[in-house]
Amino acid sequence: MNSNWHLNPAIWSYGVAALAFGIFSVQLVAARRGRQRAAYLLAGIVLSAAWAASAAAYSLFATSTWWHLSHLFDALRIGALLTFLLVVTLRTGQEATTSGGSLPSGPPRTGLLLLAAFVVLTITAAEPPQVPLLGEGRATSLAFGLLLARTVLGLVLVEQLFRRTQPGWRWNVRPLCLGLAGLFLYDLVLFADALLYRGMDLNIWAARGIVNALVIPLLALAATRNRDWNLAVSMSRSLISGSTALFASGGYLLAIAGVGYYVRYFGGSWGRALEIVLGFAGLLLLVLVLVSGTFRSKLRVLTSKHFFAYRYDYREEWLRITRALSDASANTTPQLCIRALSELVESPGGALWLRRGNDGFVPAADLNMSLATGLEPLHGGLAEFIGRTGWVIDLDEFRARPGAYLGFDAPEWLGSIPGAWLVIPLPNAETLIGFVVLARPRVRVELNWEVLDLLKTAGRQVGSYLALLQAGEALLEARKFEAFNRMSAFVVHDLKNLVAQLQLLLHNAQRHRDNPDFQRDMLGTVEHVVGRMNHLMTQLRAGATPIESAQSVELATIARRVQGIRSRAGGGVELDLDLGVCVLGHHDRLERVVGHLVQNAFDAVGDNPRVRIRVFRSDDEGVVEIADNGVGMTPEFIRERLFRPFQTTKKMGMGIGAYESMQYVSTLGGRITVDSNPGQGTTVSVRLPLAVGPQVKIVQEESA
Repeated sequence: MNSNWHLNPAIWSYGVAALAFGIFSVQLVAARRGRQRAAYLLAGIVLSAAWAASAAAYSLFATSTWWHLSHLFDALRIGALLTFLLVVTLRTGQEATTSGGSLPSGPPRTGLLLLAAFVVLTITAAEPPQVPLLGEGRATSLAFGLLLARTVLGLVLVEQLFRRTQPGWRWNVRPLCLGLAGLFLYDLVLFADALLYRGMDLNIWAARGIVNALVIPLLALAATRNRDWNLAVSMSRSLISGSTALFASGGYLLAIAGVGYYVRYFGGSWGRALEIVLGFAGLLLLVLVLVSGTFRSKLRVLTSKHFFAYRYDYREEWLRITRALSDASANTTPQLCIRALSELVESPGGALWLRRGNDGFVPAADLNMSLATGLEPLHGGLAEFIGRTGWVIDLDEFRARPGAYLGFDAPEWLGSIPGAWLVIPLPNAETLIGFVVLARPRVRVELNWEVLDLLKTAGRQVGSYLALLQAGEALLEARKFEAFNRMSAFVVHDLKNLVAQLQLLLHNAQRHRDNPDFQRDMLGTVEHVVGRMNHLMTQLRAGATPIESAQSVELATIARRVQGIRSRAGGGVELDLDLGVCVLGHHDRLERVVGHLVQNAFDAVGDNPRVRIRVFRSDDEGVVEIADNGVGMTPEFIRERLFRPFQTTKKMGMGIGAYESMQYVSTLGGRITVDSNPGQGTTVSVRLPLAVGPQVKIVQEESA
């Protein structure tokens, strides 16, 4: 092996070819579905990988064994490709005859036998010609003549395949014909030169590997267009566009290099300087073109038109639209909806109109377009037409042929938008929620049925998304009002209790107005009521209960406070207190909970009221127990109605207090239990975790 093997172009040429054919072989094996035609093509590609690998090994080790092996694989691979061409050609002829054509078909079996005989003759009778790197072997005219004849047969089969294919289907086989014709034409040059000069040209032979590898994209494209070969091969549109741009850039750079070579050698003393200036200007122009949005748009249109049966890769387009909408925030959604639609037709932007109640359609957003200020009435000509038909309106076509849009009356504001091109409806179910006006595209786009159908379908998707977004915003607003109304109900309930306290004071004032103790208690109660009302007003303005730190609260203090309030209102409460039982909570809110339960107890008792508050410790809980000798409650009422909002048995009650108490106690990690039977009184226990450890923060929504 030569120490300078890395400088040998043949090694790199055939090595790259072996790698490319190997990868393509793996893809074809994974995509094969069992059709015979696919087997011939697959065999040709696998044998091509073996041929390129053996040729690379020969270039590296320079032994005649590798050369003979590469010659054998070359004959086998060409034989497989010729068989594939013959089978496809005869099949095409049969289909043309079946569909009413008059092309000759010929018996397939005879053609296969003749071709097999020719391949065997090529392998056995044609001894390997001159070994290029060693100069060994016989450079016979017979060997080169047979190789040349094999190449001519390949060109004839390519021509027959293209001619036998119906004009409407030639688009499918064009990549295959171009690729194999290029391969056979290169071999024609190689073997014709060898026959003429009785020896292979080393440069032409060395480049043969990379030339064969360049045919692979065309074969892959042909496999994607001909699904009846049963090869589930797919090609990325971005890959095709990138390859096309790469080839175009390479051709452009070669042209610049050629012009620079001419300028250098014919420009005299200015030649070298002019070559440098020309090279820099050429590279600068290439960069400007590659970053140009117009160039990319033209390239996408070119590749979609000439390389694919359909203009769009619907999977990629749908994923792109879905990603754009799912990544949108409330502030950027309208612009992203416009962009999602505009990119389908290479438009730089547009404007969005959305329905606003019964006022009609108002401008909502714009993207690279002057937004008109006009309002489209709910039953205006534009809204009525696109809502009824669901059509995408081509404004250029409307101006040229108004009869194509019967019943459409374009509003004046639409004509005032510079560059307006398409109007895309955004329906949701059967309701039009808006429309998008797109600007004229960077390149000319043919609006065929495929483009219009995709725009209508994408418009429906965007419309559904916008409708869902509007519904979410409306639901959020409704929830805010619901929370405010719920909070207002709690506030009204507390105000009712405060009013009840003031009414009791007024009732007792008739008898005790001159009693100094009563006057002192009355001032204390009024002060308490004013403080509670100020707290409620603050809470109402804030919209929710502020975040407060839950402090350690002694339950006995709460019980005494509630007893004092009830005694001033004319009701006695018995106390049974264990001192030092502390829980985490808020003093004023726990007082409200216990006070409400005590008030309920007094409302339930008869002429001989007995209400008792007991405070004690139970395991890791602090318990406030309120017991009465009232009418009691049924288990069904406790289970189904007691702690549900707006459920009450009182004539003036609101059904909020028990629900609010249960919600607050739950936020503290506690619970309320009820033991009651009709005619036997009621015992309500508020159980809260004991205050052991640091204080904690408790966030309370006003739903509690």
